[in-house]
Amino acid sequence: MPILDPHSLEIISRSVEQTRRVGMRLGGMLETGDILCLVGDLGSGKTTFVQGLAAGWGSLDQVSSPSFVLVNIYRYPSEGQLFHLDAYRLDGVLDAQVLDIGSMLEKGPLVVEWADHIEDALPKENLWVNLRWVNPNQRDLTFNARGYHYETMLAEFRKRVYGGM
Repeated sequence: MPILDPHSLEIISRSVEQTRRVGMRLGGMLETGDILCLVGDLGSGKTTFVQGLAAGWGSLDQVSSPSFVLVNIYRYPSEGQLFHLDAYRLDGVLDAQVLDIGSMLEKGPLVVEWADHIEDALPKENLWVNLRWVNPNQRDLTFNARGYHYETMLAEFRKRVYGGM
């Protein structure tokens, strides 16, 4: 296991509820234009994490994997949209360009599952989240900030999760 640098944070989740709560803490910080890039095998907790993100962001919509529709849109009670993209079935940059990711980022935050499939089509500055299945009751989440905005976000997120460190 690599040693984490100051731009990274690792969280060990011991339950579905805990994974969802971690997502809620981060979701409360999301703003229009933010992009979270999720990577992890099937069953690693990506959709559970997004359920927490959407709830923390303020959406009352039910969250499900957008595997077959590619993009789900969750609404904020007053106004605003949270975009949830599943890139598993996308075949690289050209497929991603058709979705007009820039337009989504102008309207709200964007969460991309299987982001490694379209990494070259995504903004270089982002919050990269690796989720790893360890056993039925444990998931490891590693957050990597890419760019100043996301370094600041990660520092604040660290405080929200662990207190004033």
